[in-house]
Amino acid sequence: MTRPFRTEPEASTELGEAAQWYEQRRSGLGIEFLEAIDTALEFIARFPEAGAPVPGVPLSLPVRRAPVRRFPFHVVYLELPDAIRILAFAHDRRSPEYWHSRTLK
Repeated sequence: MTRPFRTEPEASTELGEAAQWYEQRRSGLGIEFLEAIDTALEFIARFPEAGAPVPGVPLSLPVRRAPVRRFPFHVVYLELPDAIRILAFAHDRRSPEYWHSRTLK
């Protein structure tokens, strides 16, 4: 049985802003980005333990990341017993620790 996703509000905002940015670059690219995100989320739902542990986060927190194909992004998530908490849709070139405070919520 797959666990439901719970997405942090900041992560939802990031996702919308990134999709809008791609759409402004080329019509349809924002949709392609969101489809790539959906594919990554489907993978996470099926195999949450397959994501790579995130460097710099205490090992006691099961924070992992999964790549988004074709785009310089990772989905950063926390495995919980009853849900998968999406912490960030993180751009690979952005400061890597900007979302760490979200693990404390």
